Amino acid sequence: MLRGRAVTLRPATDADVPALAAIRATPDVRRWWRGGDDLAGSVHADLADDALTVYVVEHAGRLVGAIQWYAETDPDYRHASLDVFLDPGVRGDGLGGDAIRTLIRHLIDEHGHRRFTVDPAAANTAAIRAYAKVGFRPVGIMRHYERGADGRWHDALLMDLLAEDLAG
Repeated sequence: MLRGRAVTLRPATDADVPALAAIRATPDVRRWWRGGDDLAGSVHADLADDALTVYVVEHAGRLVGAIQWYAETDPDYRHASLDVFLDPGVRGDGLGGDAIRTLIRHLIDEHGHRRFTVDPAAANTAAIRAYAKVGFRPVGIMRHYERGADGRWHDALLMDLLAEDLAG
């Protein structure tokens, strides 16, 4: 368990799949987090991926989202990348930033990471703002980075953060 100011992060389990799939099904989350018609299957696949570590984000005893990370293990390029999604009903309360800071502190202290990356959709201004508040900086646009549910290619913004840049 990792404790932030307002959130607790704990390893996700199969018992969390229905709640996480329900959050992923909300239009505000689904827009950015795809998963086909079987969102529960997508969440299960994430939990089964040995390269990915998924935590549930809890606030006031309630599951409100997930945050996950994976590592580039080549020592010459070592860094951690992360993604987060929250129930739209709790957005704007600073919980995303708290979850991101909590995970990054853990990755610095327990795993020795010093560099972190995120790659939100370039149009996802809320996510970009949340990452920037924590200290992430834009690196550049990755053109036609991800195929959207509409079948078209969309740009993403590569952002990074060094351990010494962590805000808050």
